[in-house]
Amino acid sequence: MSVVIPFSQALRERTKGGHSDSEGAGFMTDLMTGKGTRDDYIALVAQHYFIYEAIEAGAERMKNDPVAAPFITSKLTRLPAIEADLEFLIGDDWREQITPLPTTQRYVDRVNEVSATWNGGYVAHHYTRYLGDLSGGQIIRTLMQRQFGFETNGVGFYLFGDIAKPKEFKDTYRAQLDAVDWDDAERDRVIDEVMLAYRFNTELFIDLADAKAAAAA
Repeated sequence: MSVVIPFSQALRERTKGGHSDSEGAGFMTDLMTGKGTRDDYIALVAQHYFIYEAIEAGAERMKNDPVAAPFITSKLTRLPAIEADLEFLIGDDWREQITPLPTTQRYVDRVNEVSATWNGGYVAHHYTRYLGDLSGGQIIRTLMQRQFGFETNGVGFYLFGDIAKPKEFKDTYRAQLDAVDWDDAERDRVIDEVMLAYRFNTELFIDLADAKAAAAA
């Protein structure tokens, strides 16, 4: 008798390579190992603003969708925290000082597309960002606090005040993934979309490194 692997487990196993590629991009490695600057961190937060603006606009469009709705909760909402972080890090005129990098724009366009047309694709991007924020994001927060002397201002994006037990939340989220009645073909499509999200993240780190190099030239 064959053992049926839960979808959330298959998703993690099949996307593991893409995730490690994303984590290993040079810009992020420098930031995590103390070689990056405060300006590097600010540049990353600025790109997050555009990405989460798209994801959370998508949540509004998808909130009544029977597949996507169970994953959508205000406990995950990040945009107000990112806006507060940017005001602290850049100043009141932060909106005039930031623009999306090319990869960010492609990422945003894709999120907008799937949130208008494909619930599985939207869930793939939702999963990639928010479960990552609740996992590795917490390590990033600790390192940025240590390196740049932040307390909560500047790293509010990583603080989930409404989620007391992140592990329990993530376990529930994965159980919801397992409960969705996707056939094998749709599950493969969702996994492919998660891989695409990881590629966007890796390419964004490359864009950030290129922008830094161009500014220093």
